[in-house]
Amino acid sequence: MRAQALLSPLAPKPEWSALDGFQQTMTKADFLALLDKVYAPGVAWADSISFTGDAAAVATSPGNPPYVLKFAPDAASTRPTPVFYWRPRRALPAFDPGKPLAGLKIALDPGHLGGSWAKMEERWFKIGKSTPVSEGDMTLKVAKLLVPRLKALGAEVFLTRSKPGPVTGARPSQLRAAAAESLQQKKDPVTKKAVTKESERLFYRVSEIRRRARLVNETIKPDLVLCLHFNAEEWGDEKHPRLVDDNHMHFLVTGSWSKEELTYEDLRLDMLVKLLGRASSEELPLANSMADVMAAATGLPPYVYHGGNVVRVNDNPYLWARNLLANRLYACPVVYIEPYVMNSRDGFARIQAGDYDGRRTFGGVARQSIYREYADAVTAGLVKYYSRRQP
Repeated sequence: MRAQALLSPLAPKPEWSALDGFQQTMTKADFLALLDKVYAPGVAWADSISFTGDAAAVATSPGNPPYVLKFAPDAASTRPTPVFYWRPRRALPAFDPGKPLAGLKIALDPGHLGGSWAKMEERWFKIGKSTPVSEGDMTLKVAKLLVPRLKALGAEVFLTRSKPGPVTGARPSQLRAAAAESLQQKKDPVTKKAVTKESERLFYRVSEIRRRARLVNETIKPDLVLCLHFNAEEWGDEKHPRLVDDNHMHFLVTGSWSKEELTYEDLRLDMLVKLLGRASSEELPLANSMADVMAAATGLPPYVYHGGNVVRVNDNPYLWARNLLANRLYACPVVYIEPYVMNSRDGFARIQAGDYDGRRTFGGVARQSIYREYADAVTAGLVKYYSRRQP
């Protein structure tokens, strides 16, 4: 087993005491099953975790001893899992048919940034004089449509951002030193242009998401987070983008850390907090319900990953596990929703139509606006899942 001195960009120093409450809360067999099926398939954990009897030794940092996690000898002997701020479905108030989401606390995380920030993220494109396609603005529009729908059904609803701009107070100019260090760590050339690009990436993809994570974990403290996104195929030049025929959908849950990712000390700790906290026991069935409902509502086929560090976690063709910064930092269950290809011919036409009442015809089919279809399907998926609790 080898310990690594690596930390991912802008990560705080790992506090391994965060695992103390998980001692003897899981059997070794259950721990290994979750590692191999969801969190670190293909024995990706082998260089950072070793097993001796009823304990695991987890590499921390050079010069420090490994963290020793003790397992329960059998299922009957497991101690209760520490209570996080979130509650599983079984712990929510009794089901009320008139308010099927009563007692549920939801954080909606509109993916990316909108407005003038969207171009920096490269989640923006425009064709001729058409309305620009900006994912960060589109996800915020869906989130704002969801709020009244979910509240009407009894849920408490919060947004990680309510405006196009960032939540983080950091800006790329403040992250240049961290950007240079990140490039050195990746063994990339540290040029002025590269530092500028990397500082922008650290701003919108790392600092922004870490700030949202603090908001989720320390202020909102929801029972789940829904990360709202739209998908895209490679479009090339943002001013002369390529439209494609493919249009699809998929869902992501937390998992599939790679061997390389687990060389980072903070990622090892993040993985174990999610695994031992049993977030997957809520993420998987919730994502299944939502995928079934959204597939029926949208008619979209499942997206299939070819390469990349993802893994299937069950027989649902829409569902994959992937290690993303948000879904590993948000301590509660997290479901990433990735419907519609923004630069598909069908998706682009519907985006250009904007939001509207009623239905309009696309490809011979009368459809709601793409935003309302998205919001209604998410709502119906939540109702399907959370209605399955005791009255």
